[in-house]
Amino acid sequence: MALCIIASGKTTVLAASAFTLAWTHSVERTRWEEDWRVTPAGLELVAARVEGTGAGMEIPEGAVFADGAWTYRPTLPPQRALLLARSGATGEGWELCADQECLTIGAEPGDPVEIRGCEG
Repeated sequence: MALCIIASGKTTVLAASAFTLAWTHSVERTRWEEDWRVTPAGLELVAARVEGTGAGMEIPEGAVFADGAWTYRPTLPPQRALLLARSGATGEGWELCADQECLTIGAEPGDPVEIRGCEG
């Protein structure tokens, strides 16, 4: 499996079976991170981390605080795709890291960015 990132009519293919998606909350200015795995069933959310609480950012039951962030395992079924809105309001977009390489996606306003598994 590979990872497809579709933005502005362009598809970028990454030879990756896992990735981390990170962003800064637009109001609280705290970092969020999610670890995902690309599987035949879809994108599986393996773990998530958040630096703190705030507007719409409640720490789930069972989360553990370590290394400056609350870490937890979300209960979410495999997702066919992730759609990331691109309002441009935060000015930062998302950071997607796979195999020790990172890229910024969705920093400019426009149609949503779609992330999905694809044949590589």
